[in-house]
Formats: sequence, structure tokens, C-alpha cells
Amino acid sequence: MVEPDYFPEDPRIEELRAYRERARLGGGLKRIETQHAKGKLTARERLDLLLDPGTFNELEPFITHSADEMGLALEKYLGDGVVTGYGQIDGRTVYVYAQDFTVYGGALGEMQAMKVCRVMDLAMRNGAPIIGLIDSAGARIQEGVKSLGGYAEIFRRNALYSGVIPQISVMLGPCAGGASYSPALTDLIIMVEKSSFMFLTGPEVIKGMTGEIVDAETLGGAAVHMSITGTAHLAAQTEEEALQLTRRILGYFPSNNVENPPYQPPNDEPLRMDPELNHIIPLSANEPYSMHEVIQRVVDRGTFIEVQPTFAGNAIVGLARIGGHSVGIVAQEPSVMAGVIDIDASDKMTRFVRMCDCFNIPLITFVDSPGFLPGTHQEHSGIIRHGAKLLYAYSEATVPKITVITRKAYGGAYVVMSSKFLGTDVTYAWPSAEIAVMGAEGAVNILFKKQIEAAPDPQAERQRLVDDYRRRFNNPYFAASAGYIDDIIEPRETRPKIIASLAALRDKHAYGPPRKHGNIPV
Repeated sequence: MVEPDYFPEDPRIEELRAYRERARLGGGLKRIETQHAKGKLTARERLDLLLDPGTFNELEPFITHSADEMGLALEKYLGDGVVTGYGQIDGRTVYVYAQDFTVYGGALGEMQAMKVCRVMDLAMRNGAPIIGLIDSAGARIQEGVKSLGGYAEIFRRNALYSGVIPQISVMLGPCAGGASYSPALTDLIIMVEKSSFMFLTGPEVIKGMTGEIVDAETLGGAAVHMSITGTAHLAAQTEEEALQLTRRILGYFPSNNVENPPYQPPNDEPLRMDPELNHIIPLSANEPYSMHEVIQRVVDRGTFIEVQPTFAGNAIVGLARIGGHSVGIVAQEPSVMAGVIDIDASDKMTRFVRMCDCFNIPLITFVDSPGFLPGTHQEHSGIIRHGAKLLYAYSEATVPKITVITRKAYGGAYVVMSSKFLGTDVTYAWPSAEIAVMGAEGAVNILFKKQIEAAPDPQAERQRLVDDYRRRFNNPYFAASAGYIDDIIEPRETRPKIIASLAALRDKHAYGPPRKHGNIPV
């Protein structure tokens, strides 16, 4: 029997390939060209950049909506405006969904919501991160309440899966109306400058309701959410940079809340000491210095990623590696508002502390704060409630906690910044540390008011008392003698001391009392 030179193609295979090509094109070539003309990538192009090459496996690519209102029955697209599936980032499984703006402007309907919920459920079931690439005009108005129900299903999963698997939202276009609540419920929001927007009510609605004229960028662009609202956490100049940033920051997280963060062999000597740190704190307590520089000199070189860098600049939060292990960094920046803690700084630090605690990321806290910001505006806006959030977050955190007091730790700021008796495991102080209820000047003015007024030279008497108070109380040795810090170290020793402490705390077990959940003062 002679074998044929070729086998005729099975028409069923040809039909499948045709369906796949239709699904790949989304809303069609013309709309893809329009997307590219805006300088934006398609959903599938974005997934190609996000995931390791050749690892994406699509789910439910042939789904279409079943609505027939307002002419929808005449316009159906395979996939219904979202690409879902799973792949790998640096060899680790992640689940993804990418909204397709070429189909109904990425607007969410019943079937799109079902696809998103399906992939979220799979991520939860398999203990893997979920990453959403957002590019949507909002709810699909033609489907009415069905689209609203779809959003509610997504929001509920965002809330239920919070703290169990990492959830990252990458904003690559508009996110309007109630849709913006989903990113707000996730762990990290990454935006693209000048091309991604989030707002509840858009410019046209605002103009019609209030007469106010505002553009999308001014209303809810990356600059607004990074610097003013504090809603976004990271920003990039291009989509490509945003997707690479997503890959990088995911490397600091475990896949779920029962795993430890991935270890990466450090390219930095664990026992490295930095002599420059011994000279970084000015002799004058009122002279600023850069806490950012302190952090960079302590962590593994090139590993620090600051989160919300332009929001509440008096506080610093970010992810880094020390000795190859992921850590969360929380600190004050004394060159901004002297490192004082205000409402925004409290919220910024609180959320970050809780996120790290969710995912077993140890917390390293650098303290230099004269206290909470005084004034009627802060008091009337609820600084007590907001400061209590930070106190609550550190108190309930069970991850390894290490604190380094570099200079000022006064009053309430000392207490809330992971002080020893909030459950911090190891507390170090530099020789420059000042741990007290308040600064020497304030204490002397209260304690010795009458004595100063009665002195022949009140100014000289005040200075003498200030110097004496600072010598006796505003130093780390008085606090160390009372057991409030564990050791006083040279600044250059900070890196090896932290690495040794992390190694000693690696098997830490700490459990709170049984409860449904606490009642944080939101």
C-alpha cells in the first residue's frame, strides 16, 4: 500500500483555527489599529510582555454575551472583551485577566464578569497570584443591572481573597465608575502616566452635574492617584515599563499566605558594613539627613522598590531584600516635614504594614520622628483615629519585626513605630537616638517653667536645663537601662545585625486570640 504524500486537512480543525483567529482579533483589525494609534497595546500583546514566553494558556476564549437589548444581539465577539487564563512569571504560576478595549471599549457585562470571576476562583483554589490588566470604559450600559451584578461578584472575591493570594491591578487605560472599586480592593495598583485613569464620575458627568470643567488626567490620572489621593502605589511612563515593574515586584511576594516569599541569592555581602553610616546623622538634632540613603546602604544593593514615593513623603514604605530575603521597609524621612507623622503618613504606613503581614514579609522599621503633626486641621480630621490604625497594624502583625531607632523617637511616634512592647522582636538604637516623651526644649518648658521665669537670665537658665535634660534622658542609654531597646549599635553594623536577627526569627510563630476578625478604626 502506498502512503499518501499528505493528509487532507480535517475541516473541523480548520474551523477551530478560524475560531481561534477570530478570538485573537478581538474587536477586529480596524479597532486594533485604533488602539495602536493611541500608543496602546492590545490585551494579548500585554500578556505576551507580562508572562514568560510561551507559558500563557487561555481559558474560555469562545464565550460571547447572551444579551439582546439595544442591538447587542447583532454584535458579538468571541471572548466578550476580556482575555483570561494562566501562565508563568519567572517560572511561577500566575492567573491573569486582560480587558480588551477593542470590544465595547472593554466595558464589563455579565459574561465578561463571569470569566473574570472564574479565573479569580482558580487562582484562589490553586494558591496563585491574580493580576488584572485594566482597560475599560466601565459597565456595559446595554446590559443594565447584569453588569452591576457582575461587578459585585468581582468585588466580593477581591474582598474574600484579600490576604490569601496577592492581587495586583495594572491600570493601562480608563477605569471609570464603580469599576474603580476593584483595583482599590487589591494589594497593589500600578498606573501608566498620561494614559491610565481612575474616577467614579467622569469629566462629562461632572460637567453636567456641577458645571465644573476638568479633563481625565487632572481628575484621575496617575499623578493624582500617586501624589494626592494615595490610591495608586507605583507608576511607569509606558505600558511596557508597567508590565516589567509588575514582574519585578511580584518577585517579592509569595504565591499565597501560607508560603514564604521567594529567596534570591544576594549579589551583596551579608556581613558588609558601611562606614559612611557612622557619619550620616548630623550632630544637630534639627538638621535633616536622607533616610532614603540609610535604607539604600543597608539593604541588598539595587533591591529597594519604594511604594507610593510621592504620597506622604514624610513617610517611606517599600520592598527590598536583605541577605536575599524579602523585607518590608517602613521609615520616616526627616528631610520632609522633619519626619512628623500626619494622617496621610499614618494611612500609608498602616496599609503597607498590613500587606506585608498578610504575605509573611518581615518588617524593618527605621524611626526618626518628633511625633504627630499638631494643629486643629489634623485633630478635626481624625489624627487620633488614623494614628490608631498604625498602632493596630503593628500590634496585630505576627511577622518578624525589627526596629532601628536612628534619631528622634518622641511620644506617640515612639510607641506606634513598632516599639518593643507592641510585640517587636528586636529593637536596635543608634548612639544618636533620642527616646523620650518629647524633645528636651518642650520638656524643660513644661517641667521648669517657674524656675526659668525666676532666673536672673531666663534664656541661659533654659539652655542649661535643656542641655542637662538631653544629657540625662534624650539618649539611648537611659532607654536601654530600662529595657526599652535590646542593643545600641554602631550605624555601620546595621546590615549584619538585621541579617542575623532575620535568621534567628525565621521560624517565628505568633498567634493571636481566636476571633472572627478585629475592628480596626477605619
